[in-house]
Amino acid sequence: MCFSRPSRERRIRTPNHRVGLISIAPGPTVRGMSLTHVRKTWMLVALLVVLLVTPARAFAADLEMRYGLHVTLAARWLDPAETEAFSTPFMVLYAVHDALVKPMPGGMQTPSLAESWQEARDHLSYTFTLRRNAKFHDGSPVTAEDVKFSFERYKGASATLLKEKVSDVQVLGPSQVRFVLRDPWPDFMLFYGTTASGAGWIVPRKYVEKVGEDGFKKAPIGAGPYRVVSSTPGVELVLEAFDGYWRKAPSIKRLVMRTMTEETTRAAALKRGEVDLAYLFAGPVAEELRRTPGVKLEAPLLTGAFWLELPEQWDPKSPWHDRRVRLAASHAIDRKAINQAETLGFSRLTGSIVPRIFQFAVTVEPPAYDPARAKKLLAEAGYPNGFDAGEFYPFPPYNSMGEAIIGYLQAVGIKSRMRVMERAAYFTAWREKKLHGIILVITSVMGNAATRLEPYATKGGIYAYGSLPEIDDLFARQAREVDTKKREALVHQMQKAMTEHVLNVPIYDLAFIWGVGPRVEVSGANAIPGFPYSAPFEDLKLKP
Repeated sequence: MCFSRPSRERRIRTPNHRVGLISIAPGPTVRGMSLTHVRKTWMLVALLVVLLVTPARAFAADLEMRYGLHVTLAARWLDPAETEAFSTPFMVLYAVHDALVKPMPGGMQTPSLAESWQEARDHLSYTFTLRRNAKFHDGSPVTAEDVKFSFERYKGASATLLKEKVSDVQVLGPSQVRFVLRDPWPDFMLFYGTTASGAGWIVPRKYVEKVGEDGFKKAPIGAGPYRVVSSTPGVELVLEAFDGYWRKAPSIKRLVMRTMTEETTRAAALKRGEVDLAYLFAGPVAEELRRTPGVKLEAPLLTGAFWLELPEQWDPKSPWHDRRVRLAASHAIDRKAINQAETLGFSRLTGSIVPRIFQFAVTVEPPAYDPARAKKLLAEAGYPNGFDAGEFYPFPPYNSMGEAIIGYLQAVGIKSRMRVMERAAYFTAWREKKLHGIILVITSVMGNAATRLEPYATKGGIYAYGSLPEIDDLFARQAREVDTKKREALVHQMQKAMTEHVLNVPIYDLAFIWGVGPRVEVSGANAIPGFPYSAPFEDLKLKP
């Protein structure tokens, strides 16, 4: 006995949530097979066909982690040679590139591309032995020639200092390289082996020479856990897992980093599931996310303080040249109120730009919020009615914090006008000493107290408009001192001189608030102590 039924359409929901119309027209049955059984059989066949023909990208969402970035992606962040004295580039470098030694969960100086290193007994050289299984994304091995080449082309933060101290880089063999110093320098590994600079991050010599400097920025090859699939500066960076990474293959197959400079845009994208992790939330938006089901707040406490840089203090004609005016600005700011408004109270108030967890750090409490004292100091300095401080440059994108600080300064008579700049323009103008007035600054690179002060408070510092002879002398002396106790005393004196001089106006050590979506099992928050961003990338996981 046989029968037939009219064809009819069924809606099949595919794994990427698209609904397709499947025409089902069962043929004849065999004796004993029910109509229901026949229909189910055809449905399974049809679903199997859909699964087989659906493109692989339809399943990418299950293997892809998406980031909403608070900053505009810069092409130079793909090249370690131009690393700034800030942690932002390492948000990308930790994915695409690798260093001989770098901060990791195991410590601030963890062997990476180098399996070991040794300091000579006379403290005049460091010899690194490379991992034999370390390779670049094109399959070529990481060699000592690449290490030498990467150091010689480096021109980022602390490049001048490093190249003054290092007299030669010797290739001893394919997997062994030696850095020879002109004089003993106890901080070599802190500058070279942490995020105090990008000099220790290695690029492939042959590839860079083949494609050129501009070509490398457009299509970089690194030795990190992810390779670049596509890069649209200012818009999006797409990365794909590199299964040949020496430490381990990443479990997440694809990373997408998207520029979303507007805080509300990032929050909305996180709540809708368009991104899985977004950086930098503050105040009401952070509070709203804390109440959002499925969203978790992370707030790593960074190795970095906000502070006000006052470049006009080096001009004898400027009000800022008077210590009392700088101290008045410090008393004018209600740090506790800003902390609560901006970071829900997670940040830590400080009177120093050196993090307390750094070697040789001196704990300094900030001056009390005392606007009456601030006005009195201004009057004593000859400014009873205050003065015009010019332009105020907030560190991008901390505009609301900048507005709050401007308000507190205005209340005691220090008037300024906010000028918002795109991040790349801000750094370029600062390095070229073109920013004047008041600059709101933050950095969270690793190191110790001496490495923190070098870019901002010494005559060779990349961002220093001026310096105190006392600090320059102490910095030079401590850099040669191999006795730890004696060196600590010198670095303590540097910090004491900065505080007494009121070289800058520290605000607080930042608690950097993220929003993490429900798909994320391991976000990387706090995995590397003091690091602001998600890392190590190869350790991240999405929920099954």
